[in-house]
Amino acid sequence: MSELSQQITEDMKTAMRAKDTVALNTIRMLKSSIKNAAIEKGGADAELDDTEISNVIRKEVKKRQDSIEQYEAAGRQELADQEKVEIEVLNGYLPEPLAEEEIAKIVDEAIAEVGATSRKEMGQVMKIVQEKTAGRADGKTLSQAVMSKLS
Repeated sequence: MSELSQQITEDMKTAMRAKDTVALNTIRMLKSSIKNAAIEKGGADAELDDTEISNVIRKEVKKRQDSIEQYEAAGRQELADQEKVEIEVLNGYLPEPLAEEEIAKIVDEAIAEVGATSRKEMGQVMKIVQEKTAGRADGKTLSQAVMSKLS
């Protein structure tokens, strides 16, 4: 069992003891999503490593961000607030995100490494940038940073 998976299980037990229903429900949903991703990957006995678990967490955060937009557009602020609390719980399991300056530096290094001069090489640059950031920045942010440098 991976370190992150053990941490999630321990936090679920803590939330149960503290009767923190929001955290408990969020962690249960997360464990379910992780299990589903593991089953998709390799059957009922498969387990995910920390990187794969982080990817699942990011997907869950993204789902909630989309829900917040929809709830706010529909005037359902109480539901949007609920989603925001769940995002806070989920973000506790993600590594500290990179600052804009750090992303820019990584993008510059990747462009130099590839020797990229136009957007045609964006795929090669993105591959290197995503490896170097190791999930500490979302793909949309990274692609915008690469596009701004390769104009």
